Amino acid sequence: MTLLNKLKRIDWTILFILSLFLILGTMIIFSATMDSPKFQNGNFPKKNVVFFSLGLVVMIAVSLFNYRYLLKFAWPLYGLTILLLVGIYPFGTPHNNALGWYDLKVVEFQPAELAKVVVIITIAAFLVKRRGAQLGFFRDVVPIGLVGGIPFVIIVSFPDLGNAVILLVIMIGLYWVGNIKLSHVLIGVTALSVFAGGFLYLFTNYHDQVAKVMTDMNGAHWVKRIDTFLNPDDTAKDQDQSYQFKNSKKAIGSGGLTGDGYTKGKMVHGNSIPFAYTDTVFVVVAEEFGFVGSSVLLMLYFVLLYRMIMVAMECKDLGGKYLIIGIVSFFVFQIFQHVGMLMGLMPLTGITLPFISYGGTSLLIYLISIGLVLSVRIHQDQPLEE
Repeated sequence: MTLLNKLKRIDWTILFILSLFLILGTMIIFSATMDSPKFQNGNFPKKNVVFFSLGLVVMIAVSLFNYRYLLKFAWPLYGLTILLLVGIYPFGTPHNNALGWYDLKVVEFQPAELAKVVVIITIAAFLVKRRGAQLGFFRDVVPIGLVGGIPFVIIVSFPDLGNAVILLVIMIGLYWVGNIKLSHVLIGVTALSVFAGGFLYLFTNYHDQVAKVMTDMNGAHWVKRIDTFLNPDDTAKDQDQSYQFKNSKKAIGSGGLTGDGYTKGKMVHGNSIPFAYTDTVFVVVAEEFGFVGSSVLLMLYFVLLYRMIMVAMECKDLGGKYLIIGIVSFFVFQIFQHVGMLMGLMPLTGITLPFISYGGTSLLIYLISIGLVLSVRIHQDQPLEE
């Protein structure tokens, strides 16, 4: 297939939505950092344009590359990713009391973001060999669980529960499309319910003892966040977490129908919202553009996800379908987690909003993921033998 024919098969609706995200994201980052002394000299909006533009180039390059090669070499990619995750312990750079980044001087690299895509590729490659047959428990379900479970445990230990949980969601999505038995689903749901319920019971009724165990296991960070989620009004337990949680909800509510106006958000520009350019960027959208602006942004996400699902439905190759379903699962939960935590529906986590939050590694991984979707659209009828 010629380069021109490949470019003709690219989904231009997706590219148009990404161009809108580039504009909106840069605008929001400018507003979020314009009044902060810490970031006024950081030139973050310009950096966002540079990172996004470079990411688009990488995305197009990935889209022109036959995705089947990645499925073919999934296990070496997986092994390299595990090594990068383990290497964080001796060589990683901490941020906000958590490991997770390599300082490459020019940019900081977060392997937990890479792990999301690599886990999708590896599980998709595993499922392709099953050819749509129903999954066996020990033959298929357990090995797939290990593929996602190993990086999950490593990432949780950083601690980075937000990115780790996304791996579980990816596994659930691929289990479902991979033809898992209903009985295995019921076993999984029951096990998770028992674990979650048991943990909640112990955490609530034996708080100090559980908190001590979690703190000894480098989980003090999560004790604070769970306390804030379960009882946000109890500022005695952690004033910083409660401050962020309460102010985020207040700013979202104060935006009303149409918002305070661009660059006019009172709480954002009063420096009352920590990490407004990354982890809490949706607060900026809600306060300055209100319910209408927030709805428009969520509608753009809906259209993007719809186009991705349509590519999966039109694809005749199982490997392509599995890749896209994994990527859709990843995006859906990450968007829900970011918005939900700021509205009190989920615990606070360091999760960015795709294409809108400022970030180097995360933005690159989002665009590579879209590149894989476009590659499926372009190459689904072009086997490697050709």
